[in-house]
Amino acid sequence: MIELKDFSYTYGTAESSVLEKINLEVKQGELLLVTGHSAAGKTTLALAMAGVLHHEIGGRIEGEIIFKNRKIVEFDGMKELSRHIGMVFDDAESQLIFTSVEEEIRSGLENRGYSRKELMRRLKEVMEFCEVRHLRNRAPHTLSGGQKQKVALAATLALDTEVLILDEATAELDTKAVRRIFSILKRLKEAGKTIVIIDHNIEDFLEIGDRVVLLEQGKIKAIKSPADFTAFSPDSKAGITEPARPAFSVSYKKGKEKQPVISVRNLTQRYGEVLALDNINLEIYSGELVALLGENGSGKTTLVKHFNGLLRPDSGDVIIKGLDTSVTPVSELVKHTGLVFQNPDNMLFEDTIEAEIAFGLNNISINGSEAEKAISDSLELVNLSKKLRVFPRHLSRGERQRLAVACVIAMKPELIVLDEPTTGLDARESDSMMQLVRKLQQEGHTIVMVTHNLQIVKDHAERIIRMEAGKIVEDTGNREYAGREQISIEQVGGTCA
Repeated sequence: MIELKDFSYTYGTAESSVLEKINLEVKQGELLLVTGHSAAGKTTLALAMAGVLHHEIGGRIEGEIIFKNRKIVEFDGMKELSRHIGMVFDDAESQLIFTSVEEEIRSGLENRGYSRKELMRRLKEVMEFCEVRHLRNRAPHTLSGGQKQKVALAATLALDTEVLILDEATAELDTKAVRRIFSILKRLKEAGKTIVIIDHNIEDFLEIGDRVVLLEQGKIKAIKSPADFTAFSPDSKAGITEPARPAFSVSYKKGKEKQPVISVRNLTQRYGEVLALDNINLEIYSGELVALLGENGSGKTTLVKHFNGLLRPDSGDVIIKGLDTSVTPVSELVKHTGLVFQNPDNMLFEDTIEAEIAFGLNNISINGSEAEKAISDSLELVNLSKKLRVFPRHLSRGERQRLAVACVIAMKPELIVLDEPTTGLDARESDSMMQLVRKLQQEGHTIVMVTHNLQIVKDHAERIIRMEAGKIVEDTGNREYAGREQISIEQVGGTCA
């Protein structure tokens, strides 16, 4: 159905190709899994198969892509291709442009010209299918990252295209939601749909996959059956070994500190009629490494946005380093709190990596040689030193995630908040990221980390706070938490992927 012949691609301002001599055929009705390390070219391959490179982005293209026995470049733009190919991007938020979830899904159906009766039937079916009906009147920008991914998927599925391409479409979902997506994809495959799943962690979908493509540095390194792939470890074949885990230690400062770094008192936050935070009380002390857990929509991201003044309390108080966030300017709060967003693209807008980091430093009056050193040091920590002049949007999702971290750590705030810091990172990079987090903690930073990754929590977190429906339902140390016999992934809304 989709065939790439000697396909190579280079972004407009890039010096080297992202994909090189790709030869691959996706068969009708096949569920193809594509995986590889960050910057392997996975997202670019997805954009190529969807026709976005040819019709939207441009760049230097060699070779050709055939879709349904027709060159993809010959189609009448994305308008024609979108009737056949639906894609959920790695940045789901970029697909959500309307004022409500229902409108987001309806818009595509209306463009198809369905009768009102058929439109409403499809709308109801897909909202129930993706479990977003309760969100139908919510504005997409008020949703959690996982909820946005489910809405983007629902809007794409509603169009009932022959081909579905998912690029890291489950990266921000909790385990329950991933299992739901698995069942949806299984049904779609049984119905004859052609599906391409691009992901670092494909283990959840090996059971229904037909083939696995392993990309490495823009080339196809191997094509395996799912059964063969389980015995073929990309990391072990590449000679990669995981760094030794740091010894566990509990470093509570309560009792030693007179004032907490973060003090939250009776905090309530609403999005319209939705109660996002319900009477939250919390204190976090200097030097702690805290993991904040919970299912999609439990209130985690809403809570941490209060720590640097992006949200102001509807009622209650949030005190950061003695500063009342309801009256303190954001420009003052960011000197103390650095927040790495769940979606790194919300932080990146400059033309080069260097300028991206310099922007934040300029805002806190760090310039000249001091700024140069901060930029150099932060990029070295996240392994991006060689890409100083690169356009940030040409980075892989994992690289953009690391750049977002560099932007924050360059400013050296006492409190660093990481919202899903390993989203878009492969296992090796996730481990490196967590080693960096531990290093920052050892240097005296207080770390609050929102995550679904239970393995990271067990290996690194010293205190675990679990949320449900806008409330804190559990607050405990890792040693106590991990030692309970009945702990489960479902209890913390996490995943071991």
